[in-house]
Amino acid sequence: MDLSALDFTHHRGRLVITLALVALEFCWLWFVTARDLRRGRQLRRAPYDLKESFATLGVVIGQNLTRLAVAPLLAPIYLFAAGHRQFAIEMRGIVPWLLLILLVDFLYYWAHRASHRIAAFWATHSVHHSSTRFNLSAAYRLGWTNFLTANWLMFLVPALIGFPLPAVVLAVGLNLSYQLLLHTTVVNRLGPLEWVLNTPNHHRVHHATNASCLDRNFGGILILFDRLFRTFAEVRQNEPLQYGTLGRPRSYNPIAIALGGWVELIAAMRRAGSAWRAMKTLFGRPV
Repeated sequence: MDLSALDFTHHRGRLVITLALVALEFCWLWFVTARDLRRGRQLRRAPYDLKESFATLGVVIGQNLTRLAVAPLLAPIYLFAAGHRQFAIEMRGIVPWLLLILLVDFLYYWAHRASHRIAAFWATHSVHHSSTRFNLSAAYRLGWTNFLTANWLMFLVPALIGFPLPAVVLAVGLNLSYQLLLHTTVVNRLGPLEWVLNTPNHHRVHHATNASCLDRNFGGILILFDRLFRTFAEVRQNEPLQYGTLGRPRSYNPIAIALGGWVELIAAMRRAGSAWRAMKTLFGRPV
């Protein structure tokens, strides 16, 4: 099985769907904005910054190129894990699928949380948080060095346990596809579902730079793990949310966006004064 080709096919499908949804969201938000202006309502900020969206397009192109280059290197590792699995789990009925989706979401929670707590991972993940507008175009603003984060390593676990690789790829793809829909202000609260599912309402908190929102709501599909491990935060009423990356100026340069975190981290390591302090900087909390 060509795992890299299978994964890229899913990734490409998500990208095409995202572009279509971005176009729909863009048209709807500008329609709503024009309507509000006609009614005399004050516009706090435009829903889309076109310069920022074009910069995101450059980041997406670079991310796909690095993904293509790295996928063939990671595929043998997953195949090795599958060859040394502890059990042979058959995906018959709904129960094994539900268990796999739950396991993947649990692993995603911890990988995502690590991406905010370890500087070496944040240098990549901060790219996703760099957009100052919260919309679907920002969903695909992803780092070029994801292979240096914990995500791909964490997702070896289902294969090692015994879940079939195609099922693992599908479950991870489902998790990421669901998250695409979280990056929008079009959808508001979803009633009782807010207690169980991660929603756009919860994910807006995750992306916000307000003090009450930092390092909160790490979930993928579910918000239950945030509630369980006390990283959950609600949107505060009448508190405008601000987006972007704290301490880093907004940029429209895709290369600066994708690699700026690493430039800052390497500079901090060089200032550390010793190899030990440099390693503590690399694997310590982001500054």
